Parts: sequence; C-alpha cells; structure tokens
Amino acid sequence: MPAQYVMAIDQGTTSTRCLVFDQRARLVAVVQREHRQYYPKPGWVEHDPTEIWRNVDRIVPQALREAGVTAEQVAGLGIANQRETTVVWDRHTGAPVGHALVWQDTRTDDLVRELGRRPDADQVRSKSGLPLATYFSAPRIRWLLDHMPGLRERAERGDVLFGTMESWLIWNLTGGTDGGTHITDVTNASRTLLMDLSTLDWDDELLTFFEIPRAMLPEIRPSAAIHGTTRRVVPGVRIAAALGDQQAALFGQTCFDRGEAKCTYGTGGFLLMNTGTEPVTSAHGLLTTVAFQFGSEPAHYALEGSIAVTGSLVQWFRDALGLIRTAPEIETLARTVDDNGGCYIVPAFAGLFAPHWRSEARGIVVGLTSYVGKGHLARAVLEATAWQTREVVDAMNADAELTAKALKVDGGMTADHLLMQLIADVLGVPVMRPVLAETVSVGVAYAAGLTVGLWPDLQGLRRNWHRAAQWLPQMAASRRESEYANWQHAVRLSIEWGNRDRAG
Repeated sequence: MPAQYVMAIDQGTTSTRCLVFDQRARLVAVVQREHRQYYPKPGWVEHDPTEIWRNVDRIVPQALREAGVTAEQVAGLGIANQRETTVVWDRHTGAPVGHALVWQDTRTDDLVRELGRRPDADQVRSKSGLPLATYFSAPRIRWLLDHMPGLRERAERGDVLFGTMESWLIWNLTGGTDGGTHITDVTNASRTLLMDLSTLDWDDELLTFFEIPRAMLPEIRPSAAIHGTTRRVVPGVRIAAALGDQQAALFGQTCFDRGEAKCTYGTGGFLLMNTGTEPVTSAHGLLTTVAFQFGSEPAHYALEGSIAVTGSLVQWFRDALGLIRTAPEIETLARTVDDNGGCYIVPAFAGLFAPHWRSEARGIVVGLTSYVGKGHLARAVLEATAWQTREVVDAMNADAELTAKALKVDGGMTADHLLMQLIADVLGVPVMRPVLAETVSVGVAYAAGLTVGLWPDLQGLRRNWHRAAQWLPQMAASRRESEYANWQHAVRLSIEWGNRDRAG
C-alpha cells in the first residue's frame, strides 16, 4: 500500500499556505502565497475572497508536486482559517457581493454601541459566550445587509450565503455553484455571536437581535468530520476537518485535556485553555469559545484571552524609536542589564484587551529616571508581554477554578529566549516550545488524520509532539509578586490617563 499523507490549508490574515504531512506528522512540503490587504477608510480592513480562492487553486497542486505525492495518496484535507472574517457571496454565480470584512475591521463600532443600548443585549454574552464587540462576525453581516441595496431581500430568499473563510473555501472546493457544500465548523460558528454554546446551533433569538436571516447561514458541523470531497483544484480528496486558527493551534499543541493551555505570540497574543466538555462562563474578561468537536462526541470548550500588543511593541521600539535595527536585537539589548531599572511600559496603543477590555486606556511609560537607559527600556518591552500573559493566565485560573501547570508556546516571538524565560518567571510554571512550529497547520492536519483513521487516537498524537526548548521559573516568588504589583499599578495609570484624555 502506498504511503498516505494528510494535507492542510492554513488560510491566514496575510497569506494562505498549503502543507503536506506524512504519517509520522513530519512536514513534507509547504507552499505559500500572500494576498493583498485593502484599507479603503480608517478602521476598515478588507480582503478579496476571489484572490484568496485563486491562491488556493495554485498552491494546493504545487504543494503536492513538491511533496511528490498524488491526490490518491492524500487521506484527508484539513482547513484552518482566520476567524471572524466575513464573506457573503451569490449562491447562483459564486461571486462575492464585495470584499470580505476582516476580523480587524472596526467599521461596525457605531452599530455595536447602538445594539449594546438595547435592553435585551445581555443575551448575546449569555448565549454565545462572547461580548458584543466589533471583533465578531454578526455585526459585519448586519452592516453588509444594511448598506448594500437589495442584499437583505436576496439573503432572505437564500440567494446569497454567509461564511467565514473555511466556509467559502469548502463551498468552492466541493463544487461551488454546482452543488458546493455550505457548512461551517463549531469553532468558527462560535465566533459569530449567533450560535448558542449549549445547543451548538444557530439561535433564533440572536438571529432576531442582529436581524440576520437564517437562510444565508451555513450548516454547523463538528470540527473533525467528513465535510465533503473535493471536485475542484485537486479532485477526489476528502475534506476531513475544519478549525479556526487559534483552536487549531491549541489542538496542534496537543492540549487535549482540561487545564492545558497554549499561547501564540505574533503581532498580538492569543492564549487558550481547554476547559473540558462544559463551557465556562468568564467573570474575568475572557471569551468562552468552542475548542473542538469530533464527530458525535461532546464538544470541548476553551477560555480565550486576546492580548492586543506583543510583537507589535517590538516593532514600535524598532521603527518609531529606532533603538534597534532588527527585531531580534531587542533580546541582545535587554540582556545588557539585569532588570528594568524601575521602568514599566503598558502598550495600550488602542486600549487594553483581555482581561481588562478598556478601550479608553492609553500606552504609557512609567518609572523613568536618569538611570534608565535603552537596555532597561528593551527589557521593559519584553516584560510587558510577560505581564500581560500573567494577567490572562490568572483570569483563566480563576474562571476555570484550576491552575495551569505549564504553558505551551508558539509563534515568531518564541525565538526570543529571554522573553520565554521572563514568561516562565512571571507565571511560575514551565514554558515549552515544540519542535514543529507550524502548530495551526499541524493541528488541523491532526484533526483530519484522526477523522480518516491515519492516526488512531489522541495519545498517538501526543507522541508526535516533541519539545524543542523549555524554560523553568527562576524568579523568587516574593520578587514575582512585588513586580506584578508594580505592573498592575502601571495598568491602572494607563486607564486613568485615557479617562483624563476623554474628560478633556
């Protein structure tokens, strides 16, 4: 019998990649294409869904060629995607009604404020597990229905369809206008504000609240299941999994059990903790979301904390201040000193995300004296990411009533060994980085491979996870807590400064 492989499409915010893995979860080939970012107005961020589909059409066959693999050898395909990005397209022509509205887009700010003043607004969080915010898909769908002439009538007839990016790709891969499958998985559905976390189905009261017709919505499916067979690009491949990108990373880090957590460090940070088969309502500013679901098994849930500024603070230090030439130089500079010299940086450039959710907060640098030099500032930049991580982990531990025993990490910032040590120090738990850094793609490949029987069970996948590096806590507990108190004081000052700015 010829060797079998599993393929992953990772449709991200700036590019789309296709990766091929063998039966031992080793990466065999990867092909990537970027797509254009559109910024038509301040706060507006868009993608062209047709461009992204064309990129998939190019990279999937190329990845198979580079791997030396035929479609017949691909046991299954998994799709991971940027979450919350909203696509609406015509069922009959296959053409998008316009550009996709990206998860970063804030044009719905006024609409969200208006909806938030309604007396029944509390049902949004109680049912969906999410706050009413511009971050999620429902306000974007409503905005399109309100601003595109005739679109609401077409939606009510079922002539136009909504989906996040995995829905758009699956529909096209399985035939498009010629019988394409219109589905989404539970992890992506849980990011729309329209799904009830307890039923895992679209909720009529939430649909009424947002004035969104059910006829335009996809069918909600488990994350790991056969979603159809490709008829286009590379025909005959079973689509065996779909996951939102951060949930895919949680799965790729083999966080299968309650209390296991991962954090992805890029421009911002996304920290997810598996909370088991019951959703945990957050009282500490976190999001409740679906982690994954296999076939007819109960869904697993997660708490999620989003940190707005991590890697982008290093970019600011490089580009705006000019204190380093390249991002990796910050570690070298920070190592020239033993501590922050009493200086703290709160990077609330556009407010604070989890667990505070204070949009009025503003970035501040506190504790400056003539002693503080650029090495201390560099260290304060790295410590800002560590302390923000501590805030989210503390909130998760309090909500889930357990204590995370370790944190698995991935993303570009994990190359900074000093930062990883700082995170271990402020958390007081080991921090571990895997050998295979492509955790999003690995996660959705794992889910697809499980569906088609390429891997027998979750324990087999755990054996595929190998640690590349580990950092153990070295900071004394007394210093950890005194430094944390200083950080929390700095956060309060950033919020107070923002309120002062508003009052003025």
